[in-house]
Amino acid sequence: MSKKILIIVSNANTIGPNNRRTGTFLPEVAHPYHEFAQANYQIDFASLSGDTPYLDALNLADDPANLSFLTGKGWADMQKAAKLSTVDVSGYDAIFVPGGLAPMVDMPENPELKQVIRETYERNAVVGAVCHGPVSLLNVKLSDGSYIVNQKNIASFTNEEEDHYAKADVPFELETALTQQGAIFHAAAPWIANSIADGNLVTGQNPASAKGVAKKMIGLLEA
Repeated sequence: MSKKILIIVSNANTIGPNNRRTGTFLPEVAHPYHEFAQANYQIDFASLSGDTPYLDALNLADDPANLSFLTGKGWADMQKAAKLSTVDVSGYDAIFVPGGLAPMVDMPENPELKQVIRETYERNAVVGAVCHGPVSLLNVKLSDGSYIVNQKNIASFTNEEEDHYAKADVPFELETALTQQGAIFHAAAPWIANSIADGNLVTGQNPASAKGVAKKMIGLLEA
């Protein structure tokens, strides 16, 4: 049977004191979507509120995978994302959280999301996230009371990258927050592809890492 992937996206469209426009960063959803589709997986979307999600970085639409996502089934399905609370996530082989600044708004504390991630991880399904998407892992506590990222090899958008991107807009620095919860943080040079798997947890640093995260997730699913 075909594997089933649930992509969980933010509903935020502004961030920070200056109301910077944001959303899910296009290549961070489009590139993994392309890889999952190539593997003939069933791909569904959920968002935290069930409202229509937003996309950022539409200026990158000339990239083939991005354009295919926008003009094909991907964006059409993402616009109809189910409300996470209505989805039986136990039926999915993997969940994936793309970045963009939007997850920094509604994903750090969302209790429903934290429960979904904990339950998915603890049943040994694959959990993946890229760039600012690993904020979804923040504050997730496992059944034994430990943080999911504690002593795990993790990558996310780095403090160095944030310094030159959105430091004035984000509520906190993601690298610092993950490290404070015990993550073994792996930073590559800014904007260089960097993805890492630790057990059934797969994370990536930035937009260039989105394809690598998807490929590592597929590798785990096919193992």
